[in-house]
Amino acid sequence: MDITTVVGLVAGFVLIIITIVLGGPLGLFINIPSLVVVIGGTTAAIMVNYPLQQVVSVAIVSKNAFLYKEVETEVIVSKLIDFATVARREGILALESHVQDAGHEFLQQSVQLAIDGTAPELIKDILTTEIAFMEDRHKMGASILNAAATFAPAFGMVGTLIGLVQMLANMEDPSQIGPAMAVALLTTLYGAILANLIFSPMEGKLKIRTAGELLQKEIIIEGILSIQSGDNPRVVEQKLKAFIAPAMRERVVVGG
Repeated sequence: MDITTVVGLVAGFVLIIITIVLGGPLGLFINIPSLVVVIGGTTAAIMVNYPLQQVVSVAIVSKNAFLYKEVETEVIVSKLIDFATVARREGILALESHVQDAGHEFLQQSVQLAIDGTAPELIKDILTTEIAFMEDRHKMGASILNAAATFAPAFGMVGTLIGLVQMLANMEDPSQIGPAMAVALLTTLYGAILANLIFSPMEGKLKIRTAGELLQKEIIIEGILSIQSGDNPRVVEQKLKAFIAPAMRERVVVGG
């Protein structure tokens, strides 16, 4: 669970609600037709813009903003250095008994390919292909969230125009002006909240997650190829530490 995402969302909605309550009844800001226009319109526009399979898959990709089992990069570097030490001392086949302790699916897959005697060029091709398709999936998810952040305020304006038309068409009946004006104003508010508190931040978080995963997988590829080529563990350590920030290098625990 990514606590910062949850805290950010809760804090954002709480601040909005507090601001509303301090100025008047909360019920004034709840309008079902406005919600239908914004949420329904945004959903419909996304379905028009993207194939159904991609729309459904965005929910799976977007969960990374909330449910994300993060393996710290320095832990992966430490594991690779330990594997290099074992392979150098006992041979690469000795990693068979350590592969289940990898603690990272991509790392486990990479080590297994090396144990199986797969050629270095083929290992690199297999792993880089997997990285490329992972990146494509995440880019599609970010693209859909970006589109939602664009469509939500747009349908907020659509709702505003609908409300204004209804208001102007019923100027002779004062009882109709209030509800029409509520639709006109609240749809814009709902669209802005959805875009700026949910869709855009989730897109940003997903991009950060993708960048982090790419870095870790590039480190793993470099480490596995170095191990397979028989590099000294100290050389492997220096290669892998070059990928990470100096502060993070200090947290790399060799033999831990």
